Amino acid sequence: MPAPLPRQGRRGRTASRAASLAAATLALSLSLSACSSDGAGGAPAADSSAPSPSPTPTVDRAAYRHTLTGALGPLNSALRAVDSAHEGSALNTALDTASSRADAAADALQMTATPDDASPGNSQLVSALRALGQDLKSAGSAGGGRCATSPRVTLGSAQSPQSVQAAGRALTALGYDTTLHLPRTQPAQHRRLTNGTLVRDGSRGGLGRLTVKNGTARDAVVTLTRANRTAFSLYVRHGSNATVRSVNSGSYTVYFTTGEDWNGPKSSFTRECSFEKFDDHANFKTVRVTGGTQYTVLTFTLNKVLGGNARTSTVPAAEFPS
Repeated sequence: MPAPLPRQGRRGRTASRAASLAAATLALSLSLSACSSDGAGGAPAADSSAPSPSPTPTVDRAAYRHTLTGALGPLNSALRAVDSAHEGSALNTALDTASSRADAAADALQMTATPDDASPGNSQLVSALRALGQDLKSAGSAGGGRCATSPRVTLGSAQSPQSVQAAGRALTALGYDTTLHLPRTQPAQHRRLTNGTLVRDGSRGGLGRLTVKNGTARDAVVTLTRANRTAFSLYVRHGSNATVRSVNSGSYTVYFTTGEDWNGPKSSFTRECSFEKFDDHANFKTVRVTGGTQYTVLTFTLNKVLGGNARTSTVPAAEFPS
């Protein structure tokens, strides 16, 4: 006979009941965990996409306005002086002063603490002021000597004044006053004399005759000197010919300058200038012969021509006769 199975005692029944209870507890725990992961029955999760509150500005707006006023005030005064200065040394001095103050204003604004909303505009203004300082300095240095464009014309073609205005508008729209009185400018001029005008005319009483042909792309002034003194200067428009009569006998050096926009007071063009002279002298002679008088008739062509035999050399502007 098979051996009888042992009877399950009280201790065995207790262990079995404990195991069943543990399994039920585990199932309940898993069920609660699942509910929590679904968001049901638990506290709602925070919405990470919700906008965070705007940070409080770290720099006082009034303090920045005060810095702007202190930085731009001296520059504004210097720019007004440029606006009222007469062309010449007074204007050049005013431009140099304004250039230094533009640089100083840029330095001050670059180092200042800036409110968050003004930071991009402040950086833009600093860059524009540095460019303005350079343009003011360049305009002043361009105002002297031959082939000198008016500083107001030079400044009128610069981009920095517009950049300063654009940066100022951006800051003003945010409540930061950046008013600057930018100096007046002038457009490029195109002054010309009538073809054949004698810019300078000394004593002429001979019989010689000089014709100048200007086939270059620009107007020209031809100057004849004798013994380091100017005999006469003749204005010849481009594409035109002009003649001077009654040239005295003698040996002359022939200079010519070409360019655009003739500045009468300075006796010079203001743009695209060149300064040259013919290597050979122009010799005029008047000789009495039987039955009359022989005199010299010369023709100079300023542009290069096929078969031409006249050579020219460049002359420093400072050495060109006035």
